[in-house]
Amino acid sequence: MSPAAKVLVIEDDLHIRRLVRAALERAGHRVAEAATAREGLALVDIEKPDGVLLDLGLPDRDGLELIQLIRARSAVPVLVISARADTSEKVAALDLGADDYLTKPFDTEELLARLRTALRRRQADEPMLVTGDITIDLDHRRVTRGGADVHLTPKEYAVLAELARRPDRVISHAHLLRTVWGPAHESQVDYLRIVIRGLRQKLEADPAAPALIRNEPGVGYRLVI
Repeated sequence: MSPAAKVLVIEDDLHIRRLVRAALERAGHRVAEAATAREGLALVDIEKPDGVLLDLGLPDRDGLELIQLIRARSAVPVLVISARADTSEKVAALDLGADDYLTKPFDTEELLARLRTALRRRQADEPMLVTGDITIDLDHRRVTRGGADVHLTPKEYAVLAELARRPDRVISHAHLLRTVWGPAHESQVDYLRIVIRGLRQKLEADPAAPALIRNEPGVGYRLVI
């Protein structure tokens, strides 16, 4: 049996929530539940789950948007369980940061197997990124420079974390804006420029000649390690 994990189930159907909870608890996991996107997002912050099982058809917010909001604040594995079987929905969920996608109706043993895989994969990832005198600890949402804590705004941390999850890769303006601010702000690059300027002031040895956060003109930014 895999080590016990704390799993957050975000699902508005009470019958399915009870079914999933029973299967998770039989496997030794601890379970938190939410029936709405709002409750689920709050529990991501409060409970700090090891994994999230997420339905896309929530009453107060589309699950695809919720994936983006979760990704803006956490690297927790997200497994979608949804009645939406269209390939484009699966691709959209995975592109937005979901780790896996299971279509309803589903077999609970398959659900547990896919959850185990997602948890193992994320545990194998390096949660600590060190570049020069900068340390980015994604698990504890902590950034230090020369051993001293760097105090970032929520948006600054969210952008930096998104870059740190894929270091040395160019992350597009649209992806960063969509992930951190939401789909309605995808074209508002000035928002991103302001946050990048703040990050450079706090992290770069010479903000006027940035070596850590590089700009790819017209495309996006990358974190150099």
